[in-house]
Amino acid sequence: MLPACADPSTLEGLSWYLCYLTTGKHLSFYTSFGTVLLLLAVTAPAALALGFGGAMLARSRVPPLAWIGKGYVAIVRGVPDIAFFLFFVVALDQGFEYLRHRIMCADWDQPVRQGNDFVVCDIAKLPLNSSPQWMHEIYGFALAVLTFAIVFGAFAANVLYGAMRAVPRAQMETAEAYGMTHRQTFWRVLVPQMWVYALPGLSNLWMVLIKASPLLFLLGVEDIVYWARDLGGSKTPQFTDYPHGDWRMWYFLFLLVFYLAFTRVSEVVLDRLMRRLTHGQAIAGGEAQRKTAMVGPA
Repeated sequence: MLPACADPSTLEGLSWYLCYLTTGKHLSFYTSFGTVLLLLAVTAPAALALGFGGAMLARSRVPPLAWIGKGYVAIVRGVPDIAFFLFFVVALDQGFEYLRHRIMCADWDQPVRQGNDFVVCDIAKLPLNSSPQWMHEIYGFALAVLTFAIVFGAFAANVLYGAMRAVPRAQMETAEAYGMTHRQTFWRVLVPQMWVYALPGLSNLWMVLIKASPLLFLLGVEDIVYWARDLGGSKTPQFTDYPHGDWRMWYFLFLLVFYLAFTRVSEVVLDRLMRRLTHGQAIAGGEAQRKTAMVGPA
C-alpha cells in the first residue's frame, strides 16, 4: 500500500478508489485470477489423460478392465458433481494421511477413527503443522486439481470412448489386413481420427470446466469468488480499512464479464483447432466440416 493511503479518513474521490483498489486484499484478488487460470491449465490435460485411460479401459477386450473403465464413467456421471467435489477432497486428504500413518507410525497403538475424529500421528499429517502457510495453500490447491481431474476425467472418458467407436470399423480392418498389429492400428489409425469426433464433446466439457472453476471456493481455495464475496460485501474493520456499502453486485458483474470473455476466446481457439484437425481427414466427420465451410451460412 502506498504511504499516502495509510489514513483512509483523509482520502476522497479518485484517491480513495485508487488506494482502495491497491490494498493487499485486492492484490490477492488479482492474483486469484492466476489461480483459476492455473487450475484450468493443469486440470485440462490431467482430466484428458485420465479420460483417455478410462476410454482405453472401457474398450478393453479383458472384461475386468472394461468393467473398471465403464464403472468409473458410470459412477461419476451418475452422482452430482458437487457431491464428488466435497467427497474427494476429504477422502483423498484422509487417504494420503492414512498411508503415511501406516508407514511412518507403525508403533501407533490407538485407532485412527475416534468417534467423529480422524486422528493420525503428527508426522503423518499433510502438510505438517509446522509447515509454512504457502505449503498448506499448495496442498489444498493440489487436492482441488486432483478432484477436478478425477471428475472431469470421467466425462472426458465417455466422450473419447464414443469417439473411438465412431471411427469406421472398416478402416481398422483394412489396416489389420495390411499387416498392422492391434496396437499399431490403435495408435496410427484410430487415435489420429477419433479427435475429429471427440473435439465437439471435449469443447463442451472445457466450457463446463470453466464454469465449474468457482467451485474452488467451496473446496477452501481462495479464488476469485471468495475475494469477490468478501471484498464486495459490507466490511468490518478486521477485514479492511476501507469500509463501504454492499458492492457484491459490481464485483460479481466483473467476474461475469471475465468468464464471458474467457469463454469467447476459448470458442475461437477451439474453432480453429477443429478446422486444423479436419484438414485433410478423409473421414465422414472431416468431409462434413469441409462441406459446411464451402457452403457457408445460409
